[in-house]
Amino acid sequence: MYANQSHTNITVELQYQGLVGLVLFSILSTVPSCVFLFINGTMLFTLRSKPVFRETSRYILLYNLLFADTVNLAQSQLLYLIAACRIRLIYPVCGVLVMLSNVTIEISPLTLVVMSLERYVAVCYPLRHATIITIKNTEVAIIVVWAFSSLSVLTRVLLLLNFPFAELENLQMKDFCGKESMLLDPMSDLYDRAYTYFLFVLGGVTVTCSYIGVMVAARSASTDKASAKKARNTLLLHLVQLGLSLSSTIHNPFLTAISKVLDRIIIVRIQIILYVCITIFPRCLSALIYGIRDQTIRPVLMYHLCYRLVKIQTFTIVSFQIHCCS
Repeated sequence: MYANQSHTNITVELQYQGLVGLVLFSILSTVPSCVFLFINGTMLFTLRSKPVFRETSRYILLYNLLFADTVNLAQSQLLYLIAACRIRLIYPVCGVLVMLSNVTIEISPLTLVVMSLERYVAVCYPLRHATIITIKNTEVAIIVVWAFSSLSVLTRVLLLLNFPFAELENLQMKDFCGKESMLLDPMSDLYDRAYTYFLFVLGGVTVTCSYIGVMVAARSASTDKASAKKARNTLLLHLVQLGLSLSSTIHNPFLTAISKVLDRIIIVRIQIILYVCITIFPRCLSALIYGIRDQTIRPVLMYHLCYRLVKIQTFTIVSFQIHCCS
């Protein structure tokens, strides 16, 4: 009897620790997500607030990158909270959420490729930059990026239709909704790996070649040294962003390897830490990089950030006073 009671106490204690850890890690992931969504939203507003941002190709591309990152961050946090609350969706709803997330995930590295080429042209062909990198060409490039990503998602949907959903008792998922949950067919998993590797190689080669081109151009006497140095640093940051955005390729194999030797609660905590480092942090990196480094964006961004913070604080104080008076 005492042994059974002790076993029950241990089970209850483990469940309590698991619940406390779940709540703690949910707060630790939700708070940074809300902060980064606020910063990204302010950055998006800033990039539409002045004509210089709306009529410059690099800022238009930055807006596209930031928009995709912000939508992906919101979707990722939504899926995380659904899983944390132990809510199991049906396959059609999960499929729509995951496919929409895949579009925004794939747009980020492709946009970084276009932004790297824009910096390469700006440094290596400064006299032709205005004729090559026009607003119209930039809009066409963005449309191609979205179309390419949408075509990839359409391919995933067609592969997903091969799964015999009619043989299932119901469409209720047995696991939590996520990208891996929708890889129901071996071909879907193979396509996902191949496409991710393709994006990584395409982005890595493009950014590296652009960096080498800028380095070679920097040695020319006719090249602006300051502009070349700034472009070189930007391309290095793009390479870091590319690596972080595609680091999900090592995420699942790593979790699979450690799941054989570690406890489930520890694995869940490691997974949450990786989620914060691999998913949340890279989605705000663009706003931080350009918001701090770009001399044109920084003063406008800081003004809007301070204005919004003061506005939120004022609203909170007024609401508190109204509540106290009532």
